[in-house]
Amino acid sequence: MRGVRPVPGARAGEPRMGLLIAAFASIYLIWGSTYLAIRIAIETLPPFLMAATRFLVAGAILWAYVWWIARRVEPSRRPVIQPRHWRSTALVGGLLLLGGNGGVVWAEQHVSSGLTAVMVAAVPIWMTLIEWLRPGGSRPSKGIVSGLTIGFIGIVLLVSSRGAVSHGAVTPTGASVLVLACLAWSIGSILSKHIAMPESPLAATAMQMLCGGGLLLVPAAIAGDFRSLSLAEVSPRSLAALAYLIVFGSLVAFSAYVWLLKVAAPARVGTYAYVNPVVAVLLGWGLANEPVTPRTLTAAGTILSGVAIITTLRGRDTRVAEAPRDSGSET
Repeated sequence: MRGVRPVPGARAGEPRMGLLIAAFASIYLIWGSTYLAIRIAIETLPPFLMAATRFLVAGAILWAYVWWIARRVEPSRRPVIQPRHWRSTALVGGLLLLGGNGGVVWAEQHVSSGLTAVMVAAVPIWMTLIEWLRPGGSRPSKGIVSGLTIGFIGIVLLVSSRGAVSHGAVTPTGASVLVLACLAWSIGSILSKHIAMPESPLAATAMQMLCGGGLLLVPAAIAGDFRSLSLAEVSPRSLAALAYLIVFGSLVAFSAYVWLLKVAAPARVGTYAYVNPVVAVLLGWGLANEPVTPRTLTAAGTILSGVAIITTLRGRDTRVAEAPRDSGSET
């Protein structure tokens, strides 16, 4: 990302510590809590329709904000949107939000919110494997292969845990859908780096939300979400959870994430991947009485260990590869 500017009131290049703490707290706590919020939202809202509503509303708000900034505040930052950008964001948005988030939302009918977060935390494992296997992909180092192995051992421990199955924390169908959702999210993430996207990350995200939200209406129609929706039976609790997902999960936390990518080291920003599952497991256990067994904790620790090895070594390789470049020009 280019054109990084310091936060007003801070020394050049140094954002205010209070803003940094608030931003990290947002991506740690808010994103960690979205898994429980999804579970609460789909208590009385059809899953695919709920997800479609979330991203269509959030995408519309973000899109309006992008153009308001461009027209009223900084006309020079008006995003250049071409037809190919809509095709690209529709493809990526379909993989990320229809395949990825849609799969997560559906799976949370059969998997506890905490275990869902742990499975999603394994996305870097799938991304590394796909990047390795794709045509022209990069072969991982021995250290990263060891991280892959450790991560997969953790996944097997998690989905084969008899305690989790017997307590209703996970079903084979739910676990399978989660794996497919993680694969879709991983493919979409890798693809987004190799196809034409708008230069503005906010504009690109708004377009992905709008396209992904629209595509989510298709499974909503096929699954009968429109027929099964009864406004009289929708609880205030589910509506509050949906509003929380829109405002905090999709707007506040994401804005904090984009800002952090500009002012903090990417490796430090990426630590949310380790914190979110912990927050999700604790919230699910404390607020929703979701079961947590010793084997589940062991599996979670194993998965996160594998992810930590992969992200640490991959980040080190990236820094070495980019050493000759201007370190402040791009993230």
